[in-house]
Amino acid sequence: MTILSFLGAASRAFRTAPASSKLLLLCTLSGGSLVAYSDSNKEKENQKKKVVVLGTGWAGISFLKDLDVSCYDVQVVSPQNYFAFTPLLPSVTCGTVEARSIVEPVRNIVNKKKGEVRFWEADCVKIDTANRTVLCKPVFGDDPTVDKEFSLEYDYLVIAVGAQVNTFGTPGVLENCHFLKEVEDAQRIRRGVIDCFEKAVLPGLSEEQRRTKLHFVIVGGGPTGVEFAAELHDFIREDITKIYPTVKDHVKITLIQSGDHILNTFDERISSFAEQKFLRDGIDVQTGCRVVGVSDKDISMKIKSTGEVCSVPHGLIVWSTGVGTRPIVRDLMEQVGQGKRRVLATDEWLRVKGCQNVYAMGDCATIDQRKIMEDIAAIFEAADKDKSGTLTREEFQDVVDDILVRYPQVGLFLKSKHLMNVTDLLADAEGNAREEVDIEGFKLALSGVDSQMKSLPATAQVAAQQGAYLAQCFNRMKQCEEQPEGPMRFKDGSHHQFRPFQYKHFGQFAPLGGEQAAAELPGDWVSAGRSTQWLWYSVYASKQVSWRTRVLVVSDWTRRFIFGRDSSRI
Repeated sequence: MTILSFLGAASRAFRTAPASSKLLLLCTLSGGSLVAYSDSNKEKENQKKKVVVLGTGWAGISFLKDLDVSCYDVQVVSPQNYFAFTPLLPSVTCGTVEARSIVEPVRNIVNKKKGEVRFWEADCVKIDTANRTVLCKPVFGDDPTVDKEFSLEYDYLVIAVGAQVNTFGTPGVLENCHFLKEVEDAQRIRRGVIDCFEKAVLPGLSEEQRRTKLHFVIVGGGPTGVEFAAELHDFIREDITKIYPTVKDHVKITLIQSGDHILNTFDERISSFAEQKFLRDGIDVQTGCRVVGVSDKDISMKIKSTGEVCSVPHGLIVWSTGVGTRPIVRDLMEQVGQGKRRVLATDEWLRVKGCQNVYAMGDCATIDQRKIMEDIAAIFEAADKDKSGTLTREEFQDVVDDILVRYPQVGLFLKSKHLMNVTDLLADAEGNAREEVDIEGFKLALSGVDSQMKSLPATAQVAAQQGAYLAQCFNRMKQCEEQPEGPMRFKDGSHHQFRPFQYKHFGQFAPLGGEQAAAELPGDWVSAGRSTQWLWYSVYASKQVSWRTRVLVVSDWTRRFIFGRDSSRI
C-alpha cells in the first residue's frame, strides 16, 4: 500500500506540475524496490549562463540586489565579505558612528535572493578574456591549507573592484600617510588620533614636540578630506580636549589643497561657505600648494604661486587626493589594447571596449561616450526622409528623441545655451529660426555639442546607478535573448531594446562640522546651515543598505548627542 500510495501521489504531481519542472519517473518493481530518476531542473541549471561578479562595493551590491539571479549562475568574488557605506567613513574615524554600523555582510544580502548566489572571499589576480576565466586567490594567507589559487569560468564578467588611492608617485606617501578608502583605514586613523594625544601628554616633551604630535594634516580638499577635517575638529573640540585639557592649545588642523579652492567640484557658493566656516573654526586651509614629499617627521610642499618649497612637521597625515587604477584592472587594460589610457573604458552600455561579454562599472571604469559628430552623416540621412538633401524642422523633430537618448551631451549643451528645444539648434547666427538646413548647416548646428562631454565622478551615487542599470540590462537580456546594441540604428528606423546608461544627479552633500552642512541639489538649488545638516541625516539614513544598518547608524547618532564620542583606542 505504501508503494501504491507513493505512485498515486507521484502521478498526480506529474499531471499538475508545469512542463518546465516535471519529474521524469521511471519506476519498476523488482524485488520490492523502487527506482526513480531524473530531475530536468538539473539540466536547466546547467544551461544557465555563468555570471562572475568581482567586487562588493556600491556597484557590485546594487547589481546583485536588482539582478534576477534565478536566470543566471552567479558567483561573487571579493576580498571583503561585507558591503560598507563609504560616505560615512569620515564619521567612523572619530567615533561618531561605529564601524560595524555601516557594514552589511554580503551573505545577508545574497541570501535574500530567491536563486542561489555563491560567494568567495578572495582576490582576483588575473582575468583571462581569451579563455573567459578569472584566477582568484583566497585572502587567508595565514592558512596554507586554503591558500591555493582557483579558477572560475564565466559567460559574463562584471568588474566592480573600485579603485585604489592615487599617490601621484609622491615619495614617502605609502610609508607615512593614512588613507580613507576602507573601513580598516578609518579604524587605523581613529587609533592614530588617540595615539597622538597620548604621546603628547607624556612627561619630558618640549612644547614644540607636543605641537608636532598634535598637528593633523589632511592632503586633499575634496569631499572626503573636507568632511574628515570637519569631523576631526568636532571630535577634538567637543570630546578630546575635555580629556586632555593640558594640551588643548597645542592642537592644529591643516588642510592642503593643490587647487585654488576646496570643494572645487561643488558650486562656488558652497566652496566659499566651507572656507569661511573653516576659517572661523581655526582650521588652516592652504590652497595652491602641492605636496612633493612626505617623511615620518615632516611634509614638504611647494607653493605654486612662488615656487617656494617649505617643510611642515606633523603628527598624523591623511592622504585623500583622488583614485588610481588597481593592478588587476591595469593588466586587463593591457590585454584589450587600452594600455595608454588612465582608466578602463566602456561604452554607454558599460561593456568594456576591446573584449566580449565583459562589463565594468564604478570607480574602476569610465564611459567613453560616443561623439555625435561621428554619426552626423547617418543621422542626417535617416532624418532626411524625402532625400531632398535638406533637413526641415519637422524631419529633425522625428529623430530628436533618439538623439537625446543616444547622445546625452546634446541635453547638456541645450541647458548650457538655455535653449528650450533641440530644434532651436537650427537657428542661424542671429537666432532666427530656419525652416531647413543642408548637411553642412546641420554639422555647424551640432558642432559644439561634443564639447559638453564630461567624465562621471567617482562617487557612490554613480556606481549605485550603474549597478542597478546593468542588472536591468541582464534581466532583459534573459527575456529577449539579445544583448545591448552598439551605435544607434538610424537607417532601419528601429529603436534600442536597451537604452544607454544615463546618470541622474540627485545632488551632493558636504558636512562641515558644528551641525552644519552644505548641499547642492538638482535645479541649481544650494543650501547651507543647520537645516541642511538634518537633511543630510535623513538622506544618509534612508540610503543605508538594510534596516539593520539604518537602525544602528541612527542609534549611533543619538548616542553621540547624549553621551558624546568614545575616545578609547579600540
